[in-house]
Amino acid sequence: MDEERETLQRIVSTLVNKNDEIHNFIDMLNHTISNVQVNSSNAISELDEEFDGLYSVLHEMKGSMANTIQQEEARKIQALQDQLSQCSRALESSEELLELAVQSLDIKNPVELLEAARQIKDSVTVASAFRLSLKPKVSDSMTHMMVDFALEKRMLQAVKFLPVPKAPEIDVAACLVADNCITVAWRMPEEDSRIDHFVLEYRKTNFDGLPRLKGEQHWELVDYIKATQYTLSGLKFDTKYMNLRVQACNKAVAGEYSDPVTLETKAFVFSLDSTTSHLNLKVEDTYVEWDPTGGKGQEKIKGKENKNSNTASPKRSTNSPRASARGGRDRFAGESYTVLGDTAVESGQHYWEVRAQKDCKSYSVGVTYRNPGKFDQLGKTNSSWCIHINNWLQTTFSAKHNNKAKTLDIPVPDRIGVYCDFDGGQLSFYNANSKALLHTFRTKFTQPLLPGFMIWCGGLTVSTGLQVPSAVKTLQKSENGLGGSTSSLNNVA
Repeated sequence: MDEERETLQRIVSTLVNKNDEIHNFIDMLNHTISNVQVNSSNAISELDEEFDGLYSVLHEMKGSMANTIQQEEARKIQALQDQLSQCSRALESSEELLELAVQSLDIKNPVELLEAARQIKDSVTVASAFRLSLKPKVSDSMTHMMVDFALEKRMLQAVKFLPVPKAPEIDVAACLVADNCITVAWRMPEEDSRIDHFVLEYRKTNFDGLPRLKGEQHWELVDYIKATQYTLSGLKFDTKYMNLRVQACNKAVAGEYSDPVTLETKAFVFSLDSTTSHLNLKVEDTYVEWDPTGGKGQEKIKGKENKNSNTASPKRSTNSPRASARGGRDRFAGESYTVLGDTAVESGQHYWEVRAQKDCKSYSVGVTYRNPGKFDQLGKTNSSWCIHINNWLQTTFSAKHNNKAKTLDIPVPDRIGVYCDFDGGQLSFYNANSKALLHTFRTKFTQPLLPGFMIWCGGLTVSTGLQVPSAVKTLQKSENGLGGSTSSLNNVA
């Protein structure tokens, strides 16, 4: 009995749920019917507006063309009336001469007759009646003012509702990733003159291939693109890939998005590793500042609270893959006011930039093998390379390696670009603004490289996630093609 009751109870619950589903579906259908009615009314209103607009254009065109016909009519009538006035005056003069000539025929005196004949002859010679053109200056035809709307009628009869645009096709071969910009190019599968504009959506990702549903950032949108390509500029490639898709829109409706494409955005991303920094340096993410208090002060860096010098940045916890890959090491000490990047260069071509504060007294920018001695200074060992700027008393600019320095007789830029070709054994420094080459080291790197920065009395800001600029690539090809100059500081490590 209890079993039958439980079975019946389950049936009741199932029926109740099903009834609720049907009730909800009925409500949804009623709501959809209401929406159809509202949207249909809106569509008819928009149709009325379009036809009213067409009527208005036709009415305006009719008025303009009728006005042109009336002006042509007035011009022709005026020309004919002018000609009519001339004829009337000439006829009046001719009739007077005729009357005079008839009267002269009655003269009996030969001398008087001869004189009268001579005068009448002279008058006839200059009479306007004999200079008149007896042909109308204008015709009465107005056929050149006729119109033929046969073609337009066929076009109007062919008017249909706007179709949904087809999905564009992104031309991956024409897409370009360079200079922290992405240029996206696309085409329509077939010509569509009704396309008004395009919409581009993009988002950063760490996954290759098609976009994934989970763990993805939201799409960012660029609207009202009139051309079939667009350049996204000023990007920071802090992720490895970029998803892109494009949508075509006409006046009324947007079509489906194109198949998304994923472009690789190669860039070297790192932060400053506060666990390596000298105690006289305050470090936060990509900013380092000289701290004469030796880490005891609680000053703020750029409006942010200074972190405890013995605590790693929360973004770079000691449990992160980068931290575990570094391994334990001592902080820099003594006069080695240095901090390292938290990510090593192990292959490929990479680029980053450094900007020094204007009042910075001394700083170095370069790379070093892992685990340098805590008293080592950049450029003073055979495992580190850098350029050094000293603004104390007088400005000196030099390239340093293995405790040897080469003076660079060029102005010090306010931003320095660092280009590292690990596999090609090349480390170059550039004026980041003009992309002019400052100095190149050539060697064979045998260990992973860490970005290194020395600072005394001032601050440095590091920009990472940057593409290798195309100007730098061009200079590299030119330099390599010409063989390049070999610095006296270069060595084979």
